[in-house]
Parts: sequence; C-alpha cells; structure tokens
Amino acid sequence: QGQLVESGGGAVQAGESLLLTCTASGRTFIGDVMAWYRQPPGKAREFVADISYHNLSLRVALSVKDRFFISRDDAKGAMWLQMNSLKPEDTAVYFCAACTGREFVCPEDEANYWGQGTQVTVLS
Repeated sequence: QGQLVESGGGAVQAGESLLLTCTASGRTFIGDVMAWYRQPPGKAREFVADISYHNLSLRVALSVKDRFFISRDDAKGAMWLQMNSLKPEDTAVYFCAACTGREFVCPEDEANYWGQGTQVTVLS
C-alpha cells in the first residue's frame, strides 16, 4: 500500500515563504497525477494545485497563482509546493494527494491516496 507524507508546515509571518514536501513510500506514483489541497479552519477542503507526470499539465488555483509553485521529482518520490508571499488567508491544513489512473488532473473526489496533512499558519 502506498503512503503520502507531508512535511514543512509551520507558523510564519505574512509575506514570508514556506516549502511543503510530499514524500511517497510503499509504491511509486510515476504516471499518476499528484495534487495539493488545503482545508482552512471551519471551511471545506479546496484545490490548490496539481501536476501530471512529466509536467505535461500544471494547474494552480487562482487564489494562489503567481505565489505558489508545484513541482515533482518521481526519481525521488517527492512533490513540493513552494509558497511565497504568504497571506493570513493561506492558513490551512495542507494535504497532498494522488489520483491513480488519471492522466492530467486530480479532482478531489477521484484522489485515492491522501497524506495526513500539515498545518500552515500565516500570522498577520
């Protein structure tokens, strides 16, 4: 069984940066679409970004466009989310996910692997 583990969360001041890492174990996610989702306090989980194998497709939510950047290295079994110019509204639990069998996008209801989440808190 495959597992995804997020790391790199924490508390930062507004305007600062964080790098989240998602590490895969137990199986390879080569060929699958990987994604980041987040759940702000008291709200539903929402899409942040996804990336297909060989970076053929990259999508980023409008709310984080030009501030957050997604990347992956399947040889290392890892995916990253570089978060710049953080805002208090970016405060959330961030989850990595994988959609096996999908080629370009990873919708939340089709993600079949999820990490446990990592907390990101942005202080104003």
